[in-house]
Amino acid sequence: MYLETILLLRKKGGEVHSVDVAAWLGYAKSSVSRGVNLLREKGYIEIDTSGRITFTAAGLKKAEGVYERHRVLQEALRQLGADSETAENDACRIEHVISDELFEVLKGFVGNKDEQK
Repeated sequence: MYLETILLLRKKGGEVHSVDVAAWLGYAKSSVSRGVNLLREKGYIEIDTSGRITFTAAGLKKAEGVYERHRVLQEALRQLGADSETAENDACRIEHVISDELFEVLKGFVGNKDEQK
């Protein structure tokens, strides 16, 4: 979730800091600090001396993959009849547990529906 949030904040423009992530998610700064440090230890992000967060190449790839899963799942749920809020909330949970195989099936489902429009 932190990777996806950093990606979205980055797309909005400007620098991203832990406090921005905490504000976006509504989490305590201490929780975000721990999560961000774990991402740094895994080599997904770098944090400079001013606290600015940037992605490593591996981190950007991972964040974009997570965001793609979220978008595809949200759209599939919406196309299946879920309201927007339910699709958004459930996509957040499903994206962490769905198999690659089922994700590819849903990606095809969403893609085929978009092509039929």
